[in-house]
Amino acid sequence: MKQLWHKAKFKEQMAGYLFILPNMSGYLLFVFFPIVFSLFLVFVDWDYLKGFEGIRWVGFGNFQELGDDTKFLKSLLNNTIFTIVSVPVSMLLGLLLAVVLNKYVFFKQLFRTLIFLPYVSSLVAVSVIWSIMYNAQEGPINEFLRSIGVSNPPGWLSSPQYALIAIILMSVWVTIGYAMVIYLAGLQGIPKDLYEAAEIDGASKLRQLAQITVPMLTPTTFLIVITLVIWSFQVFGPVAVMTQGGPIDSTYVLAYHIYLLAFRFYKMGYAATVSWILFTVIFIVTMVQWQLQKRWQHYF
Repeated sequence: MKQLWHKAKFKEQMAGYLFILPNMSGYLLFVFFPIVFSLFLVFVDWDYLKGFEGIRWVGFGNFQELGDDTKFLKSLLNNTIFTIVSVPVSMLLGLLLAVVLNKYVFFKQLFRTLIFLPYVSSLVAVSVIWSIMYNAQEGPINEFLRSIGVSNPPGWLSSPQYALIAIILMSVWVTIGYAMVIYLAGLQGIPKDLYEAAEIDGASKLRQLAQITVPMLTPTTFLIVITLVIWSFQVFGPVAVMTQGGPIDSTYVLAYHIYLLAFRFYKMGYAATVSWILFTVIFIVTMVQWQLQKRWQHYF
């Protein structure tokens, strides 16, 4: 009996392994091995057009090149500005929309779907549409500005001063729906008794928002911060479609820099190095946010 039980247990375990084999094979082939190989590329110089014979060991030479790479420093600065501006604005507007939709709007599902739709739409298609809207001569945005008396509206994507702002505005419009949906889910978990007690005590709606809603949404807020920061540091589509990093590198970001290094200049080793620097930045920011979340939760 014991031998039969072990045999049945073995067959059950093998069946389980066979079920996860396709997914595990895909993960190893398309995720794990490329990550390990990219870590190896950090220490080599490789023009992949020459095949594996073109691999040349350089040690820490790629890291030394980072300090002299003005494009890398510019892209890191632009990414930092993009994150610092876009993430808080998306979160604030998402929270306000969530509060309004949760209490003061009929047809909530319809409006929630319409606001969330840009986030799940093709980013390339959205970028093309916004490129048309930003057209300096015939775009609807500048046409509207002229109609209200602005005689010299911005050049937007053709202006070094406004190009990054234009990308940020589009990105905020895309990510507001994500923040709103997550905040709506968080609002459903706040006990209504807290608001009823606050109303009995004479607290205004604004005070309820500041002292009940915002503190109770702290875990939700940190989740949104982490995901939006990761998204903002990986922004690529809008830049590639709308500006190609210009004008004068005003919208040049890390993901686009990595793309050009790898697929235009064929410097796979150096591109892998910048990729791991980007991963390190995102990892450090995420860990700092997790630590802040743990400390912040002690106050509530």
